[in-house]
Amino acid sequence: MRHESAGDPACPPSNPKPSVSVVIPVYNSAGILPRLVERLKPVLEASSSSYELIMVNDGSRDGSWDVVEQLAREHRWVRGFDLMRNYGQHNALLCGIRAARYDVIVTMDDDLQHPPEEIPNLLEPLAQGWDVVYGTPVSERHGVFRVLASRVTKLALQNAMGAEIARKVSAFRGFRREVAAAFADYRGPFVSVDVLLTWGTTRFTAVPVRHAPRHGGVSNYTFRKLVTHALNMMTGFSVLPLQLASVMGLGFALFGLVVLMYVVARYLVQGGSVPGFSFLASIIAIFSGAQLLGLGIMGEYLARMHFRMMDRPSYVVRRDTVLKVDKP
Repeated sequence: MRHESAGDPACPPSNPKPSVSVVIPVYNSAGILPRLVERLKPVLEASSSSYELIMVNDGSRDGSWDVVEQLAREHRWVRGFDLMRNYGQHNALLCGIRAARYDVIVTMDDDLQHPPEEIPNLLEPLAQGWDVVYGTPVSERHGVFRVLASRVTKLALQNAMGAEIARKVSAFRGFRREVAAAFADYRGPFVSVDVLLTWGTTRFTAVPVRHAPRHGGVSNYTFRKLVTHALNMMTGFSVLPLQLASVMGLGFALFGLVVLMYVVARYLVQGGSVPGFSFLASIIAIFSGAQLLGLGIMGEYLARMHFRMMDRPSYVVRRDTVLKVDKP
C-alpha cells in the first residue's frame, strides 16, 4: 500500500502476524460498544497472533462502564479501566497504552468512525519496519469551524513534533510497544500522545484509510476543545510562543525606533513636534498590548511549571475488570 512517511524504516520483523493491543478511550458510547467489539473480533483474529482490547472509560455519564464490564465478562480478551473523572482523550489513551501487553498498540475512537476493518492497513507498514503509522482519513465529514480548528491543532502539533508527518496525524494510529517506553515515566496533567511518540522514534508514516460516519451521538471534540488542545500543545511541549513573543518584541522595538527617528527628523527639519493625541495614544496602546501579551505567554509557561511541580497525575483509575476476568 502506498503511504507517506518521515524517517527511515528499520528491518522488517520476521513474524508476519504480530500480537496486537487495541486501546480505545470511551466516553458516553454505551450503545456503540457491543457493535464495536463484534466488528473487532474477526479482524483481530485474522490479522494477529494474539490480541486484546483495552477500553478506558473516561468519566462517561451514560452507563458506558456497565457495558464495558459486561463485555469483559463475555470476552476474556476485553479489559476495562474506569477513571475517577473525565481527564481527556489523550490521558485515557495513556492509561490504556501503559496497560497494553502485546507487541503492537493500535488506538482508535469508540464511535466506529475508524472502521476496525482498516486495522490491517496500519499493521502492514509496521511489518515493513516503521515504528508509528497513522491512518489518515481519505475524506472527513466536519463543519467549517471544526476543520479550521483541526488544522490549527495540526500546525501546533507539527511544531511540537518537529516533523512534517504531523499534518497526517489521526486518532487512528498504530505503533510498536517499545516506543511507549520513552514516556513510561511521564507525569503531568497535559498529555499529547502524538508528541510523546516523538520522544521514542522518528520513523513515522501515514496511510489513507476509510472514514465512516459516526454510529451515534455527536463528536465531543468541539471547536473550543480543539483550540484549547492546540494551546496546551504549544505551551506544554514547544517554545514557539516564547519565540513569537521575542520576535514580536523585537519588531515593536524597531517600530518604536523608526517612530523616534521620524519625530527627531521632523523636529530638525520643520522645527516642531508631531501633533496629535491620537498618535501618542495609539503608540502607547500598541506597546502596552505587546507587553501584556508577552507577560501572558510567560505566565502560561510558569503555570505549567507550577502544575508539574505539584506532580499532578495524568489520570487515576477508580477500578478495572482485570482481576474479575483473571479470577478462576
